[in-house]
Amino acid sequence: MLPNHSPLVIAEQFGTLESLYPGRIDLGLGRAPGTDQRTALALRRNLVTAEDSFPRDVMELRAYFAPARADQAIRAVPGAGLAVPIWLLGSSFFSARLAAALGLPFAFASHFAPDYLIPALRIYRSEFQPSADYAAPYAMVGASAFAAETEADAGRLLTSAQQQFVNLRRGMPGPLPPPVDSMAGYWSPGERAQVEHALAYAAVGTPETVRQKLTAIISETGADELMITSQIFDHAARLRSFEIVAELMIR
Repeated sequence: MLPNHSPLVIAEQFGTLESLYPGRIDLGLGRAPGTDQRTALALRRNLVTAEDSFPRDVMELRAYFAPARADQAIRAVPGAGLAVPIWLLGSSFFSARLAAALGLPFAFASHFAPDYLIPALRIYRSEFQPSADYAAPYAMVGASAFAAETEADAGRLLTSAQQQFVNLRRGMPGPLPPPVDSMAGYWSPGERAQVEHALAYAAVGTPETVRQKLTAIISETGADELMITSQIFDHAARLRSFEIVAELMIR
């Protein structure tokens, strides 16, 4: 979340990661603070809006990863010359247009904001300007996966995310709750409709069901990559869900 941090600090942090793990680090940049206004101020102490500062901060950060010039007064150490790949993250049109203008790859948060997915990708691809790093648009789509050996087990895993979405909409955010056997009585019909809409790009079920859903997402969006998230309470069940998806992708 770039508005919360100094571009120079991010460049040095990710320069350190790239130095430790060469070729394995990507840097995704979002323009939302991801928190309340008071916390955002405590993190960055800046009242400038993300719309005003985000494009400038992205360009400043990119400059820190370029090879340092002899007369350059401020350098990222480490960071300069490492060319860490930068992605712009978004759930609306703003970052889609900026990624297109700067010739950067773009990742869309369809795992919680499905309405703008297709229009944002269309804007990104139609407005894309080739850069030194990317000659053509390159898009990633976020999707949730709740994979298990049976449909019932997967549906139960999903209830943690469903509860969390309901709690957030009620103004009561908090840690991911444990799963429940049934959501009946927990949510209203309106809340259920909202949550099911938000999770439109969730793949829930057995390996074959998840494969079909993810294949449909790739076909619909033309995504170059998928980013899989799993809001699963139990750590072992979450790892198993990721393993199932990884096995599907290998096939």
